[in-house]
Amino acid sequence: VQLQASGGGSVQAGGSLRLSCGASGGDFAINAFAWYRQAPGKKRELVAVITPTSSTNYADPVKGRFTISRDNAKNMVYLQMNSLKPEDTAVYYCNADGTEGGSHYFEKWGQGTEVTISS
Repeated sequence: VQLQASGGGSVQAGGSLRLSCGASGGDFAINAFAWYRQAPGKKRELVAVITPTSSTNYADPVKGRFTISRDNAKNMVYLQMNSLKPEDTAVYYCNADGTEGGSHYFEKWGQGTEVTISS
């Protein structure tokens, strides 16, 4: 299973970006999708998570501004980011866990997409 993320870029504070991430490769079933981010000099942190039934949870700094969603038919996850702030600047990574081949657990990371917010 591979994850491919896209949608990063550079915007001014107050702007919006939408990140996408797709899973592909073989016989698999995704359980939860998540987005993480890692700012320069900081540890990677959880941004948002979405379960198979689309229950969501968000880190406090992004609550009310970011929305995670998924398309199970396409094995896609999205992160709509509104009212962006300079402190949202980071490399964003998608993450997925699930089963491959019916029984083998996996956890995969996408390659990261860079988000830069200027003040």
